[in-house]
Amino acid sequence: MALITDFLVQGGQMLLILLLAPLLTGWVRTLKAQLLRRRGPSLLQPYRDLLKLLRKEVVLAESASWLFRVAPYLIFAAIWVAAALVPTFASGLMFNWTADLIAIVALLGTARFFLALAGLDVGTSFGGIGSSREMMIASLAEPAMLMMVFTLSLLAGATELTTVARFMLAADVGLRVSLALALLALLIVAIAENARIPVDNPATHLELTMVHEAMVLEYSGRHLALIELAASLKLLLYISLIGCIFAPWGMATAGAGLPAYFIGVAAYLGKLALGGFLLALFETSIAKMRVFRVDQFLGVALMLGLLGALLLFVSRSL
Repeated sequence: MALITDFLVQGGQMLLILLLAPLLTGWVRTLKAQLLRRRGPSLLQPYRDLLKLLRKEVVLAESASWLFRVAPYLIFAAIWVAAALVPTFASGLMFNWTADLIAIVALLGTARFFLALAGLDVGTSFGGIGSSREMMIASLAEPAMLMMVFTLSLLAGATELTTVARFMLAADVGLRVSLALALLALLIVAIAENARIPVDNPATHLELTMVHEAMVLEYSGRHLALIELAASLKLLLYISLIGCIFAPWGMATAGAGLPAYFIGVAAYLGKLALGGFLLALFETSIAKMRVFRVDQFLGVALMLGLLGALLLFVSRSL
């Protein structure tokens, strides 16, 4: 009976993030519109867009290979698995032992690799520009992410997210400068990885500035629906990751019972709502930067992660 319950809770978490990802995207869009004194779309508009794309016919370029057809499924699967590994409303679930930060970074890198290949596959100029910019961003975002992981592993003694969350809930953690630097680094990486302002503007299709949209211009129908859903899952993944590491309050433990799980779901929804609000507020208060300044923006994240690790070494050697 306990095994069946564990399966149901784990499956419920995977289904929950899949259903909440478009809602989070709609929440951010609605808040941005209201902050700009516009009416804006409905919260449910991302669901309507996905259903509309699923009903449309897939149009493929003559130069598209098998990779172009398979890439959306691989991208969606990699990001969904990575998002499902992050503890959301409960920790210590059946597959939480696989929720390793390095594994999550590897899955995100795999999705990025296939997305860049898909942008290059058709041979259009916009796809090549988007793929080259994506790889430029990844060359700085991944080291910054790994430095943040290294800092957390030095503090918690592991890279497994359940262990990290348990460490952050301990009473003797206190306020640490290294944790603040790691949080800032993760926030910068999350903005860049999700192609949000100031790195990219997901609401426009300007050929000279777009990064993510340039790689998916040739997609349509169910392929585009999978890529859009994967993008929403990626945004939810990073907010869930920040909540799991730096705000793990409210998460239920394995076998805690239905009341604890309901409290965990409510706390998780609150974290998503707060994260979406802060993202919308940040994007409406800052302008998009030039593409050639993105490396400086991500360089700050890399230096913050490196400084956090160095501070740990220095403080422990004293």
